[in-house]
Amino acid sequence: MGLSGGYKTKQSQLVLRFLIENRDRHLVADEVVEHLKQQGTAVSKATVYRQLDRLVEQNLVRKYILGDGTSACYQYCGDDLDRHLHYHLKCCACGKLFHVSCNYLDTIAAHILNEHHFRVDSSKTVLYGTCETCCKQVEKGGTI
Repeated sequence: MGLSGGYKTKQSQLVLRFLIENRDRHLVADEVVEHLKQQGTAVSKATVYRQLDRLVEQNLVRKYILGDGTSACYQYCGDDLDRHLHYHLKCCACGKLFHVSCNYLDTIAAHILNEHHFRVDSSKTVLYGTCETCCKQVEKGGTI
């Protein structure tokens, strides 16, 4: 579980461990900062961003830029970069980000490559809409 290349610090090890423990989730830097604070290790958000950027450079973590262009989330992928190739669905109402592995979307990506000579990067592909929970809330007469 070490960091390949670069130096190892207590903070970098704690950030990496937290990402590994939550490998099935997309995490934002604030969640990492809060976790470290709860563990008794107070670090600045800037330090966490530096650690996350190093992990991205080392191909241990994927960085997903969200549609607003100002925020990002991170997910541990380890040495297997293909393991977490999936598409993203973002609810415009509640802001949740879902990852979806879908053969149909893979078929669309293959069509785009074959017919339009353009390779889709699934790690940066986000489809926007409204999630099931928010849709049900509207159907019941609620607001989003």
